[in-house]
Amino acid sequence: MSKYHFIGIKGSGMSSLAQIAYDMGHEVQGSDEETYFFTQEKLEQRNIPMFSYGVENIKEGYDVILGNAFDETHAEYRRAKELGLKTYTYSQFLGKLLSEIPSIAVTGAHGKTTTTTMVSNIFKHNHITSYLIGDGTGHGEKHSEFMIAEACEYYRHFLAYHPNYAIVTNIDFDHPDYFNDEHDMFDAFQSFVNQVKDTVVICGDDRLASQLKPTTAKTIKYGFNEGNDYQIKNVQTTSEHSKFDVYKNSELLGTFTMAVFGLHDISNATSAIALADINGISVEKIKESLDQYKPAERRFSEHKIGNNVIVDDYAHHPSEIKATIDSACRKYEGKEVIAIFQPHTYTRTAKFLNEFAESLETADKVFLCPIFASVREKEKIVGIEDLQKVTKDAQIINSENDFDKLNFDNSVFLFMGAGNINKLCHKFIEHKSK
Repeated sequence: MSKYHFIGIKGSGMSSLAQIAYDMGHEVQGSDEETYFFTQEKLEQRNIPMFSYGVENIKEGYDVILGNAFDETHAEYRRAKELGLKTYTYSQFLGKLLSEIPSIAVTGAHGKTTTTTMVSNIFKHNHITSYLIGDGTGHGEKHSEFMIAEACEYYRHFLAYHPNYAIVTNIDFDHPDYFNDEHDMFDAFQSFVNQVKDTVVICGDDRLASQLKPTTAKTIKYGFNEGNDYQIKNVQTTSEHSKFDVYKNSELLGTFTMAVFGLHDISNATSAIALADINGISVEKIKESLDQYKPAERRFSEHKIGNNVIVDDYAHHPSEIKATIDSACRKYEGKEVIAIFQPHTYTRTAKFLNEFAESLETADKVFLCPIFASVREKEKIVGIEDLQKVTKDAQIINSENDFDKLNFDNSVFLFMGAGNINKLCHKFIEHKSK
């Protein structure tokens, strides 16, 4: 048994990683801000100690893991170095786990968390499986047959991983504070797939991902288009589920039914189906597992009040916003779709200002919340008023005091963003429930 201290334990990835280490029988503790984060609930269920930041938390005998939000100047990290303790970054520690067990890494600009949830759901019902999902969900097994993890491209963190298998859902320019352009993004993903040992499952419909050529791993492609190894056909969507056929090398593999509604989610599910099939899991077992699928935290999380539906979603990129609005329209045909969006980071908002406007305008009405800045950002280079100017008829919601602006009925209210808009969403649920 080892002892681990996690700096920034409430981070979505760090929380998941701490849960895995605890489940595997190790002693785990961590530090973070006192502010409540939804990710700490699963830590509390395991009685994992959480402290406020302080050098007194760093003790002899512990390995120390540094969260991605921090650098080596953090006081606790410096103390660990002074004591000569073994230290890891988040990516290094996850890379260590992935190297010890047959592993699957799920990456892509969009859909990582949802796809990791789908893959984990299939494998955990058919193999002893540990998994890390980017919504703060982690599960560890002492004698795992597979380790599944969401792999983030930001700052090229995923280059710390050398998995047996990988899924690449798409490549789309994002994180403009780090990547120069889509070519820089592509280069990062190409470097990643070059490190995969066995097979890379790639969305063949995606303009950039389809161009990836791993150095040694086999390539399997999936999607709606002709020529994919696993092709999706005959999609039927109701308010309860979607039904679709998957053809493998032009022969029917199976007909699948899932509680997903957007075409992007059906595509993501097919990547999980393909990976499971490659690893010898039967079609019947795959169907049974997908039938039990539940969305990840903050991924189209629905709350129904009367004839209204309130949705909390993590969408924070123009492509994701468009896909989320499309899902709402497909599932709730006939209801008005109201988009309430909180941009995440000044750099992303400034870079994609017009693209955000274009995506948001696919909703019936648009409301904007003040931008949620990253702790890394030192300068406010754009304001929410700038996005309002280029988004037709958009109005601003500053707080719950503006809920009167959202006085609609028989509607789908989409609260979208990667910041803290989920808190506003929960206040709106309380408001509508009165």
